[in-house]
Parts: sequence; C-alpha cells; structure tokens
Amino acid sequence: MKVDVLLGLQWGDEGKGKVVDVLTPSYDVVTRFQGGPNAGHTLEFNGEKYVLRSIPSGIFQGDKINVIGNGVVLDPALFKAEAESLAASGHDIVSRLYISKKAHLILPTHRLLDAAYEAAKGDSKVGTTGKGIGPTYTDKISRNGVRVGDILDNFEAKYKAAIARHEQILKSLNFQYDLKSMEKDWFEGIEYLKKFKFVDSEHFVNNELKAGKSILAEGAQGTMLDIDFGSYPFVTSSNTICAGACTGLGIAPNKIGDVYGIFKAYCTRVGGGPFPTELFDETGEKICKIGHEFGAVTGRKRRCGWIDLVALKYAIMINGVTKLIMMKSDVLDDFETIKACVAYKMDGEQIDYFPFDITKEVEPVYVEMPGWKTTMTNVKSEKDFPKAFEDYIAFLEKELEVPIKIVSVGPDRNQTIVR
Repeated sequence: MKVDVLLGLQWGDEGKGKVVDVLTPSYDVVTRFQGGPNAGHTLEFNGEKYVLRSIPSGIFQGDKINVIGNGVVLDPALFKAEAESLAASGHDIVSRLYISKKAHLILPTHRLLDAAYEAAKGDSKVGTTGKGIGPTYTDKISRNGVRVGDILDNFEAKYKAAIARHEQILKSLNFQYDLKSMEKDWFEGIEYLKKFKFVDSEHFVNNELKAGKSILAEGAQGTMLDIDFGSYPFVTSSNTICAGACTGLGIAPNKIGDVYGIFKAYCTRVGGGPFPTELFDETGEKICKIGHEFGAVTGRKRRCGWIDLVALKYAIMINGVTKLIMMKSDVLDDFETIKACVAYKMDGEQIDYFPFDITKEVEPVYVEMPGWKTTMTNVKSEKDFPKAFEDYIAFLEKELEVPIKIVSVGPDRNQTIVR
C-alpha cells in the first residue's frame, strides 16, 4: 500500500479540510504531517460547521484512526479547546486519535516570542498568526525543543529550562508579558493530552502500510508558503509540500502514492507577502464577499485575486501532483469575464516560470474567458455543468497538464462532484 497525500497548491485556505472529509471513507488512517494551530480546516455537513486546527479532518468519519505526526507542532491549551468542542458535539476522539511522541510542543513563551519578533520587525513583519509556530520550529531546528514524548520523562525540568532560555530573549527585546496567566491553561492542556495515546508514529504508519491499510496524509497551509519553495520570507516555518509528508510522518519517498493538489478557482492570500494577481478593485471585493474570505482561525480578511497559473504550475511540479481538485467554483458564478494569469512581466521581460524573488514589481499577463453566469451550488453532476464552465476546466487542464478529478460547488460535503 501507499500513502496518498493531499495538500494545498496556493497560499493556503484552499479547502483541504472539506476534501479530506469527503475522501476519508476510502481510507483506513488519516494523518497530519506538518503545521500547527495556525491551520484552520473548515468542514460543513448536516447543518453544522466545524473548524479544525491540529486534529486531522478525517476525525468525523466513523471509526477511522487519525494521527498527528511528528512534523506537527502542538499547543496543549488550544488542542484541549479544540478536542473538547468536538466532544461536546458528540464526537468520540480519544479512542481514535493518536499523537506522535516526536511532535514538538508549543510553549506559552513561544507565543510571546512570536509577538515580540513581529513587533521588532515593524513594517517588515511577516504577518504571522501569533500562535508561536515559528519560534517552536526554531527551537526544533536548534535542538532546544520540548516534545510530546517528554511529558512522560522528567518533563518539569525540560520545561523550566526552555522557559528560562525564552525569558532571556524576551528580556533582551524589552517585551512586557504575563506568563503566569498563560501557564494555567497550558498545563491543563498537558493533563488533557495524557488522555490520548502517544505513539512512535513512524513505526505505527509503516506497520499500517505493511498490514495493507490505506493512509491519507493531510497537509496544512499551502505550497506557496513552504519554508524552502514558497514566497520567502513571507512563508510558514515548515515544509508544506509533498516531501514534508516523508519527514513529517517517517515514510520513505517510494511509499507515496497519489498526490492530490487542491486549488481555488481564483486565488487568495492572508497576511503579508507578494501576491501578483491581487485585485484592489471592486472585483476583488466581490470575490471576497461572495467567497466569505476571512480566516477560519484568525478572522483576518483574505486578499483576493484571479487564479495564478504560473505559481500553480510551479506548485504542481514541486509536489508531483497526480490529481487536481478545484474548490469554490461557485464563487465565480456571477462574473461576466474570468481571468487567468499565464505569465509575469518582470524587469521588462515576460516569463512563464516562478522566479527566485517575486517581492519585486510583477505585472500579471492574463487570458480572459467568458463567465458561466449560472448558479453552480445546486449542480449534482458533471453533465449539468454550463458550457463556459466546462471550457474553463478544459483550459486549466490543458495549461496545468494534470486532470481535475474533483470540483467543489459549495461548502457542504455533498456539494462535491467527482469527475
């Protein structure tokens, strides 16, 4: 058996949670392999709406096992709130959710450091979610991290040593804070975590594969936020690409099966950083309003623009995408004209590849197509697609050279069409 990987191809917020939920019945195990509570995977079904931060989106489907992998960073306080919210909705997760011992813990002072570093950057700030993700990954790379497995062995000493080191940094930055008020919820989260099964996830996942079990790996954020291949430095702190599933779960590259790449029919970005196709006019506002483009976790308004095929081709190449999934097609229902960026103009030259630096002035080169001017939310089958929408799909498949296998026409799990 192989591990199929599902990940975002843009700047995050593509709708990964919904698709994982839709695909989960075909899998035995669903895993998260990177990121932390800066993710916000939204799912809607049976008239209810759920937002998952750290828990894999396969948690709602029957008796499937869900695994938080070693590449994830976990905030005990936020995890407790998320898990208790699901429990209150009638979902039993304790018996079905396993947590890697090697996953790193987000400490209270990581969140303080996040805020202090952003404040120190002034106008150059990245626009983080303030959840402590970056400082936690920094400690991981510098070999100073505290992991889930440490809860079981001399935890108090390890925690105090990490906090003391962080407080020295906060003092040097002249950052004022109240640690005690944060620690209460955090330690309650630590106690809550002990209800769950801590596992050597690399052994668990590989043993499941040997036993013939099917596994889906769920990514967070998006390819263009990858620490190595995204729009650096306006990126997240982990590898959001397919290769991150190998390091974030402990599986070999030859264990990767299908790679599902998710993208919106248009494009969005939240926080700072370059965005070549961003719209600053009433069209951008219209997309934002119809698409309800506000962060599921932060509530921040997302920047909106036309689809960027230069960046999308790059993401497909980096990830080895085998199947595409297009989300939020219905948001473009009422547009007379649809645009797609097929090249960039930079420094007087037209290019069709994603360059080293897009923080410079970039002018998108567009192809225009007629809109479908049809309400898509009630469409149940591909045969009911309007001709202009079929043409849009055909254009994208020709440009991207990968088939679009799933089309979403609304937020509910039932508003999903498999082609």
